[in-house]
Parts: sequence; C-alpha cells; structure tokens
Amino acid sequence: MQRRVKVKPNCKQQKIEEQSDGSLTVKLKSPPVDGKANEELIKLLAEKFKVSKSRISIKSGLSSRQKLIEIDTDN
Repeated sequence: MQRRVKVKPNCKQQKIEEQSDGSLTVKLKSPPVDGKANEELIKLLAEKFKVSKSRISIKSGLSSRQKLIEIDTDN
C-alpha cells in the first residue's frame, strides 16, 4: 500500500492525522536533521499500521516534507 504523507517536523507532540483524500499529515518532534525526522516517521507509521519498521520505506521525498511511503502489509 502506498500513502502520500505530509511531514511537519519540530512540533510539540507527535500526531498522525488522516486527510479526506486518504493522505496522512504527520507531526513529528524531531528536527529534519541527519534523517532523524524520517526515522521518527517510520517508527510512528510502523506503530499505527502494526508492522515492523523494516516493512516501511520512503519511495520519494526523502529530503522533502511531501513523501510517498510504501507500507508492506502482506502477512
């Protein structure tokens, strides 16, 4: 499954909001430095979708706020 994700780093609290178009807005505490925000994003999405972190990959937008995430939900 692929999802469009808009990332907002440096927020006071972590939060995942689902938008009406199926995309996600994810608020992260981490700053966008040295991949810390991407690591936190993958950890949060793994918890939300109940999969291991290794089953989530960033397909595009590695250094952008707009990302395309692929989640392998096959058992």
